[in-house]
Amino acid sequence: MATEPRLAEGCAGMRRYAPLLLAFALFCGCSDTGAGRDANDGSALTDAWLGRWTGPEGTFLSLDGGNGSYEVTIQNLDGPRLFEGLAVGAEIEFERDGVMERLRATDGVATGMKWLSDKTNCLTVRYGEGYCRD
Repeated sequence: MATEPRLAEGCAGMRRYAPLLLAFALFCGCSDTGAGRDANDGSALTDAWLGRWTGPEGTFLSLDGGNGSYEVTIQNLDGPRLFEGLAVGAEIEFERDGVMERLRATDGVATGMKWLSDKTNCLTVRYGEGYCRD
């Protein structure tokens, strides 16, 4: 058991460095590495989308709110529906009928709608569903 005294000496030597190691661990653990950032990092971009966007045949999309949290109103042929949306990067996510949808900036061609194909400032939910501003 000649190694026990050496082990005890090693542990006693480590106790001197414990405050330094603790400070190092706390410092590294509290630094901002980007992990765990809020989902609304893109809110400055998506806040520029606030207001009304026009679709074909009387449909529209309206965005209210700001700072990464939005009320998304979509008027289709059945009437208006309201959804809660959150900025995620350069998109706004919202849930509709159990499906997560993503609203993103596109041009008219990317909406997939011939009525909007000549537009340049549009928001698209999915191919075949888009809204534009003139």
